[in-house]
Amino acid sequence: MAEKIIIDPITRIEGHLKVEAVVDDGEVKDAKSSGTLFRGIELIMQGRDPRDAPRIAQRICGVCPATHSVASTQCVDSAFGITDKIPENGRIIRNLILGSNYIQSHILHFYHLAALDYVDVTQAADYVGNDPTLNSVKDFIGRGELAPFFPRYEGDYRLTKEADVAALSHYVQALEMRQKAHKMLAIFGGKMPHNCGVLPGGVTEIPTVDKITSLLWHLSDIRDFIDNVYIPDIIAIAHAYSDYFGIGQGCGNLLSYGGFDLESTEIDPAKRNRLLKQGAVSLSDVLNLSSLDTSKIAEQVEHSWYDAPGNGHPSETKTIPLPDKEGAYSWLKSPRYDGKVYEVGPLARICVTYLSGDATVKNLVDSTLSEFDAEPTALLSVLGRHAARALDCKFVADAMVQWVQELKIGEPVYYDYTLPEEGSGMGLVEGPRGALGHWIQVKDGKIANYQAVVPTTWNASPRDNNDQPGPIEQALIGTKIRDPENPFEIVRIVRSFDPCLACSVHVLTLKRHTLGEFRVL
Repeated sequence: MAEKIIIDPITRIEGHLKVEAVVDDGEVKDAKSSGTLFRGIELIMQGRDPRDAPRIAQRICGVCPATHSVASTQCVDSAFGITDKIPENGRIIRNLILGSNYIQSHILHFYHLAALDYVDVTQAADYVGNDPTLNSVKDFIGRGELAPFFPRYEGDYRLTKEADVAALSHYVQALEMRQKAHKMLAIFGGKMPHNCGVLPGGVTEIPTVDKITSLLWHLSDIRDFIDNVYIPDIIAIAHAYSDYFGIGQGCGNLLSYGGFDLESTEIDPAKRNRLLKQGAVSLSDVLNLSSLDTSKIAEQVEHSWYDAPGNGHPSETKTIPLPDKEGAYSWLKSPRYDGKVYEVGPLARICVTYLSGDATVKNLVDSTLSEFDAEPTALLSVLGRHAARALDCKFVADAMVQWVQELKIGEPVYYDYTLPEEGSGMGLVEGPRGALGHWIQVKDGKIANYQAVVPTTWNASPRDNNDQPGPIEQALIGTKIRDPENPFEIVRIVRSFDPCLACSVHVLTLKRHTLGEFRVL
């Protein structure tokens, strides 16, 4: 007999996500991914000075605000007609700010959100021995103060005692690395979260010897952690849970907007030379990489609590809430590319960059896959997403070393412009969680319309106008569930996408929701 598993909310992700799974004979036959809060940031933007957009847009998320600041700023640059006027120092410093946010977000996701799905914390606490970094954790657990490690679904833990202890130690060490990444961002961004360094025309901070030296000092420690702790931990977990290379495949279509501009002259972001490449690829034709066509990006709202003007290209859609809409089950819209379901994120951009022929990424991916005697298609899985995120983190961190050295002391960081009365713009970047797009229309010197399509809106989207399930929904369908009362398989799959519902939804309409039924696990 079929039964329904409802997890509301899923914890150890950013924001509020509800997942329903219909299980029959131990297998997920159907799944729904629901964003349970309404996001009103686009409406807040309307009527404001377009120069305020990057400041407000950062408030979409406290985890990856730098991503929104860069996407929004590029969007406004485009509307003002100054995309190709940004000084080289400005371009590089934007990359450094964004890269710092990338690094901390990836480390956060693996160690403080996802790793606890695979590490037996109780066993680790019993065997910490004389490790001084873990004595406080042992005391913490010994006093019964179990958060943030518990409550949780109990998985099939397979690591050795020694590996569990090491992972718990690295959990603590990762907190320090995230702090270093925040400090690194603040050198040119001023503060974290919600930097004040990125703005239309360039940036506010000028490079100096002291700033360059400080950034490189923090970056060196972080790169050492990535190379000698983060990536080895991913490999250790992958060896222990190798079957998860075949679990949670998803839709098989991957989309990347490309990230980190390497030049300032190309106006079209789909054609701009970037560190992480832009394009689309499908599992059905995995060796055929197609170029990015921004006209194929669209949002659909058939099963979302929005009115019909929410359908179409983001430059033309409106945000009109319709909370009583029949057949809807999510505050997330359904972004689609060429009418098809696409996954975004580190897996997508690493695969796109790999197929673009980047030698560094090809070497990283091939050497990692050789550890498991696996083909590239194995990356389309729970463990593949974790591995791609770690390699993405290394690739960006290593590139930042060169970018810092390209800064030119004494040269400009900002282009002075005249505010236009009208214009439209688009900003496309790759955030830690995937493809992020901002679109703006300016009339009479004010924002007339604004739309942000964030990575988790792609990945956690509900069914679309053609009833196609979203990427997370497709990744869940077909999954074997050992125990419906302890569905750890579901949360492992969902967390592999690193959902950020904070980016996707924001404002709660209390009258529209039942607040008494929660399973916090």
